[in-house]
Amino acid sequence: MSSTAAFYLLSTLGGYLVTSFLLLKYPTLLHQRKKQRFLSKHISHRGGAGENLENTMAAFQHAVKIGTDMLELDCHITKDEQVVVSHDENLKRATGVNVNISDLKYCELPPYLGKLDVSFQRACQCEGKDNRIPLLKEVFEAFPNTPINIDIKVNNNVLIKKVSELVKRYNREHLTVWGNANYEIVEKCYKENSDIPILFSLQRVLLILGLFFTGLLPFVPIREQFFEIPMPSIILKLKEPHTMSRSQKFLIWLSDLLLMRKALFEPLHPASKRNFEGHCSYLVVSCYF
Repeated sequence: MSSTAAFYLLSTLGGYLVTSFLLLKYPTLLHQRKKQRFLSKHISHRGGAGENLENTMAAFQHAVKIGTDMLELDCHITKDEQVVVSHDENLKRATGVNVNISDLKYCELPPYLGKLDVSFQRACQCEGKDNRIPLLKEVFEAFPNTPINIDIKVNNNVLIKKVSELVKRYNREHLTVWGNANYEIVEKCYKENSDIPILFSLQRVLLILGLFFTGLLPFVPIREQFFEIPMPSIILKLKEPHTMSRSQKFLIWLSDLLLMRKALFEPLHPASKRNFEGHCSYLVVSCYF
């Protein structure tokens, strides 16, 4: 390679790196700043599972009482098209009855067991007296001013449409974010109601990581408004360390190194901090541009 070609190559690469760095630091030089609907530093995962029975009205009431900034919950749809708050489609784990929510009418749903294992904390149980599976509209009615993160658990067009209708009925577009790790579900949510902010799907999280490590992130507009990812280190809370191989521990360490980077979150939101969902199992960042 001639010295002239090398000079142009290095100049181009240097210019690209400098531009990428500046835009990462000041993203509004290229992108219009998103209107921030709300900022939540404390998020109660499944209403604060670990302190009450997950996804129950008692859990939500307790979380709001102690000052949570946002409720996170999961939705399914019943046979009679009622939107209910439940993490699992199959109720075996939560109720002891091996049946799917979509196969039952709302009035036929069994109650939760008195004690449930906390799925993101080893050897931890939650318990409570409120064992009824609530309707999403009940949560909206009880907490009209509380931001809510809705995980659409199944790829069901009727469920997505019903949730959108409820959000509009209770005038909550400015207090709601929805989505799922599944790319197709998030796309359907956005198509159904683009006024409700959406979460990153897993596919889009991987894309963001690729863009970040190649320096392309500041050049790409972001449609999503909330970056939500499981914290890799949570796996260490789910398994006994001595049962894990060195390669498994290395992968967890590497994933944590790649994902939990301040330099990645600051371009998405310059004031970003680690937000807590329940027992610190997720990291959520509101997107700046």
